[in-house]
Amino acid sequence: MVTIRVPLVEQRDASYDILIAPGLIQQLDKVLPQYCPAAAYAVISDSHVGKLYGESIAKHVSGGGCQVELITFPAGESNKTRDTWAALSDRMLAAHLGRDCAVIALGGGVVNDVGGFVAATYLRGVPLVQVPTTLLAMIDSSIGGKTGVDVPAGKNLLGAFHQPRVVIADPELLGSLSSVQLAAGLAEAVKHGAIADAEYFAFLENEYAAIFAKHAPALERVVRRSVEIKAAVVAQDEREKGKRAILNFGHTVGHAIEATSKYEILHGEAVAIGMVYESRLAETLGIAATGTSQRISAVLERLHLPVERPDASDVDDLIAAMRADKKVRAGEIHLALPSAIGRAYGSDGQGWTVPVAEATIRQGLVNT
Repeated sequence: MVTIRVPLVEQRDASYDILIAPGLIQQLDKVLPQYCPAAAYAVISDSHVGKLYGESIAKHVSGGGCQVELITFPAGESNKTRDTWAALSDRMLAAHLGRDCAVIALGGGVVNDVGGFVAATYLRGVPLVQVPTTLLAMIDSSIGGKTGVDVPAGKNLLGAFHQPRVVIADPELLGSLSSVQLAAGLAEAVKHGAIADAEYFAFLENEYAAIFAKHAPALERVVRRSVEIKAAVVAQDEREKGKRAILNFGHTVGHAIEATSKYEILHGEAVAIGMVYESRLAETLGIAATGTSQRISAVLERLHLPVERPDASDVDDLIAAMRADKKVRAGEIHLALPSAIGRAYGSDGQGWTVPVAEATIRQGLVNT
């Protein structure tokens, strides 16, 4: 088993471990008493993962003698809403789960976010265990304590920081992922390499075939290195007041593409497109080294990810969506940008995002 510690600075008692090991999901009955003992557990999952793993996990955990409630909601980003949050909370209340319960968020990024938000708000907060089942969830959404739901005004605009007691990542679960879902997760891996580790980026460039063939050593390296990178960043900046903003590379344009497509485009696919456009902007602004965008675009294409915005997307709509981004300050759109492969632009003194004129963004979206 690989154990990666997230040593939080602001709330030291909220520090937690990320456990990575094949077959780990079958050891939940041993892991939970150690990391998150509770009188009852609410296993929150979606309609897809609930059928695959939820029922067996609930039965497995309940074997320890505690109450376990499996609560599912319809799968898909379109169901990451206030209504879903309310329905899940109401079902926990109907099951008479008290403050001595804990939430197990079992699923992909949507489940991690919604389940985490339920845990953050149920009876003013109960413990949370993240059990990610997709690559994107293992290396991104399950780590860092960000929880929330989407609203008509934009993605993740309502939520709370609520750190998990433990993250349980079992790479064997990735065997059931479709190539589309695997690629979506790899977009976040490319982001990690682009902003923090040139050697890791080169690994993705060179070993893409092994990764796509789901060779265990290659996939496990992706999970481990990406988790190490994200854990190191969020440990320094628990509530995104500084350097943690670099993790938003590709996300300002990406979130706009997601929202304007009504979430028909997967998060990872949208982030892939966003990274290409944002790295082009970085070169235009003289921030990134020449060729940065081309390398990012090339590796994304090798990983079967889109690199151009959809033909149906409207630039005015994309700009309007970006104005609702959480990084907007004093009416200015801020972007997290790379300065070269393996290095994010910025510093603690000058900040980690760059204000970019709307006209420059518009021009970058129009030109390919």
